Amino acid sequence: MTPDQMRDASLLELFKLEAEAQTQVLNSGLLVLERDPRHADSLEGCMRAAHSLKGAARIVGLDLGVKVAHVMEDCLVEAQEGRLLLQPEHIDALLQGADILLSLGSQSSGPGAAVDELIERLGILARGGHVPSRPSVALSTQALLPEPELPEAPSLHAEPEAKAVPGTALKAENSDVTSEGRGRILRVSAERLDHLLDISSKSLVEFQRIKPLGEGLQRLKRLQTTARRALDVAREALPEGSIDAQAEAMLVETRQALADCQQVLAQHMTDLDDFGWQGGQRAQSLYDAALSSRMRPFADVLSGHERMLRDLARALGKQVRMVIEGEGTQVDRDVLERLEAPLTHLLRNALDHGIESPETRLAHGKTADGQILIRARHHAGMLLLELSDDGGGVDLDKLRRAVISRGFATEQTGEQLTEDELLAFLFLPGFSMRDQVTEVSGRGVGLDAVQHMVRQLRGGVRMQQLEGKGSTFHLEVPLTLSVVRSLVVEVGGEAYALPLAHIERMTRLQAEDIVQLEGRQHFWSEGQHVGLIAASQILQRPEGKPSDNGIPVVLIRDRDSLFGLVVERFVGERTLVVMPLDPRLGKVQDVSAGALLDDGTPVLILDVEDMLMSVSKLLGSGRLERVDRSVRQLAGAQRKRVLVVDDSLTVRELERKLLLGRGYDVAVAVDGMDGWNALRAEHFDLLITNIDMPRMDGIELVTLVRRDSRLQALPIMVVSYKDREEDRRRGLDAGADYYLAKASFHDEALLDAVVDLVGEPHE
Repeated sequence: MTPDQMRDASLLELFKLEAEAQTQVLNSGLLVLERDPRHADSLEGCMRAAHSLKGAARIVGLDLGVKVAHVMEDCLVEAQEGRLLLQPEHIDALLQGADILLSLGSQSSGPGAAVDELIERLGILARGGHVPSRPSVALSTQALLPEPELPEAPSLHAEPEAKAVPGTALKAENSDVTSEGRGRILRVSAERLDHLLDISSKSLVEFQRIKPLGEGLQRLKRLQTTARRALDVAREALPEGSIDAQAEAMLVETRQALADCQQVLAQHMTDLDDFGWQGGQRAQSLYDAALSSRMRPFADVLSGHERMLRDLARALGKQVRMVIEGEGTQVDRDVLERLEAPLTHLLRNALDHGIESPETRLAHGKTADGQILIRARHHAGMLLLELSDDGGGVDLDKLRRAVISRGFATEQTGEQLTEDELLAFLFLPGFSMRDQVTEVSGRGVGLDAVQHMVRQLRGGVRMQQLEGKGSTFHLEVPLTLSVVRSLVVEVGGEAYALPLAHIERMTRLQAEDIVQLEGRQHFWSEGQHVGLIAASQILQRPEGKPSDNGIPVVLIRDRDSLFGLVVERFVGERTLVVMPLDPRLGKVQDVSAGALLDDGTPVLILDVEDMLMSVSKLLGSGRLERVDRSVRQLAGAQRKRVLVVDDSLTVRELERKLLLGRGYDVAVAVDGMDGWNALRAEHFDLLITNIDMPRMDGIELVTLVRRDSRLQALPIMVVSYKDREEDRRRGLDAGADYYLAKASFHDEALLDAVVDLVGEPHE
């Protein structure tokens, strides 16, 4: 659901979304409790899910849902407090309750008789009584789909270990020269070659520092010219005879000294420019020579693959020939070694899934023997590989059936999938179109392994196919891992580099472009919403000052997902010489290597795959910060800001819509921890919070706010289903300014209370 659709959704639709999420919690938790009835975390999670659904059902007027959720909650509370030990009959009834709550989200009225019967059963069971067990039947359509196959461990039969030999043979380009000449073969250890490349790359970077040094001398020359002119102006401004002869001589001498300095400086600048150009050329030649000593022809990686294809073709009863174009294309040896496994996967895949049997090919007017073509070439510092076959291509109808039968999509969704969307399933872990496992395929560890290994090389892979005429895989990887083309950005006043292979594009946002959705910030890009993440939080750097011309965002693609990384400033694209970090540091989080910019400034090259893991951890912990904390002023927003904290999606959206309609600026948080992070990160004029929430409840949140010197004066309103006097007193004693019971909740009551606490939105 898009942000606009979320804003316009009816409360019943929001309840349906919440019911789907909370019943998943109930189902998984109840299955754990069936094995371990005293599992505290599962009891707590299930009780909270039932409690949230009860409140959401009350908001949308589903009385049956309120009754079911309430009796489920009572049963789980009894179990939590040790007065009831859950038995299989309890689990059956609770699961049936979860199914009924889910079905209520799809229709305005539920099965009344079934609800009454369930309420009676749960009431008896909660009091320790016994009723005949009735195993629940899931109402979800997902229960009707078979479980997807689980992938086994990958078996890379043709992936050789990297040979740890003392030296590496280097062949001269001219093979016709005798062994006494330049064609001699030398044995040099790989370690020495790496050391030579490291020294040459550092020399190249050092010579690049001469350019900013020359620019500094040029500025010095301009300053001297300015000083000489100022001296002349001062001399002309003095009246005749106002200074004695000695002072006049000193002025003339100073002027001449400045002129001499300029002449000497100009000569040194010329010499420096000449030295810098010649030294830079030699350093570049040295680096190119060192780099070329690591390069090997692309054909080296295919050694033995033709035999492998031939043997495999015979085993499968097929005929195939392999054609290579660009076999002399030079590639870094490290890249070649790491390309061997993905190429092996693709070749076996092409033969097993693509090339047909001789009889089938002849029947379709093709030659009996199939062809697999591999083409290699250079482009913009990258190695472009194409691996194509002239087989039958992908049977899209069969692929669609496999997607649906394995539970990756419902039948309705599966029928609407486009060709590109269907092909994307082939890269999912555990997905295979084979019903039976063979020695060649069927385990679901082929194309997803290829994609993973290519991404480790800072590259990408995509697939094209034409049904009946074959498939083509396009791989793009760096020519060498020693040099990386990067976008250099600034985060917290320091330079960082993002490899271009991971970057979709760059853009700039205005503060009003950012929308809040489920505690996260998004913006719209080419018809889809893109989540925003602050680079300063991932890298633990201070947030920079907002820019006057928008918020710089780098769009990074991770497989089929896209997210925006908010940075402080775009520095520009650079070709960087990779400098490995000191091994004593170990693995530095979110960083892959270092480099130096042209002016000698050190820069860290970011590990995008590692950053994605950091983002996942932040999302899982709920500690993801807002990215517009310091740029909100750019939008000129003067409206009063309200933070709504509630773990119920239905309640959050209801309160948010009411406040927005009145003119307030509203942000939401999904629980107390998320709300506490938001309060520390942004300014708000009012806090509205629930009491019962996971991770941090409302009482804890209010207590923390009142202990913080910056937030002590913040008005706080508690909106809770607990309407007993002791509950009200507990919230007010913690520091809340207003307590509103949801049982008597209505639109005007909330809005009147907000106006009483903070006034009108534009005051």
